[in-house]
Amino acid sequence: MPIDYFRGFTHPARTDQANRRLGYSLAFVAGAANAGGFLAVGQYTSHMSGIVSSLADNLTLGEIGLVFTGLGSLLAFIIGAATSAILINWGRRRRTHSEYALPLTLEAALLLCFGLLGANLARHHLLFMPITVLLLCYVMGLQNAIITKISKAEIRTTHVTGIVTDIGIELGKLLYWNIHDRDAGTPKVWANRSKLALLAGLLGMFMIGGLSGALGFKHLGFVVTVPLATILLALAAVPLLDDLAGRLRH
Repeated sequence: MPIDYFRGFTHPARTDQANRRLGYSLAFVAGAANAGGFLAVGQYTSHMSGIVSSLADNLTLGEIGLVFTGLGSLLAFIIGAATSAILINWGRRRRTHSEYALPLTLEAALLLCFGLLGANLARHHLLFMPITVLLLCYVMGLQNAIITKISKAEIRTTHVTGIVTDIGIELGKLLYWNIHDRDAGTPKVWANRSKLALLAGLLGMFMIGGLSGALGFKHLGFVVTVPLATILLALAAVPLLDDLAGRLRH
């Protein structure tokens, strides 16, 4: 049934298949928000390696204002991840159905806030630009922590450096020619084809999301945040309704 299908996305009882479906969906949203955010604020907000590198560069160049901007972005990402952990553990301690749905609901609300802030960027650039950057970094930290906790750190969705690295590792295993190994006691090298398919899917969905987000923001503007938020709410809705129904019964 469709309701059971949607319940599986964020229900506390996890399966590999459910984790993959959620990972693909969140990778799409992250790619779209990241690309759209770049068009809005001229900065990618999903990966902290570039921000930390820019921190070092700007500190060397004496650009103190940009240093504080980078520190704020880094702190916002960390606080977002911490918020996700707090909400998930709060729900887990209370045995709710929505322990993973709560941070996704918050992310949906914040993406709508991003849309509202973006509508004011042109008129109040100096005020809303820093707030928008911090908001997007917070959202990316929030989302990355959700899927990290759900998948026990096997899946990441907001940046692709680790994904591409793991794809290279698995391809290296796949192409390794075991026939040349003469030592019979040495175990053969085998690629994890299931993991490779997962990684390729995450990379593909992030790219498709980025393309969709860039085209959407270019041609439609910040209204594109509405379907992104709708996707997140669809992923979170059934466990939230399960908890509401349980409270009404009692």
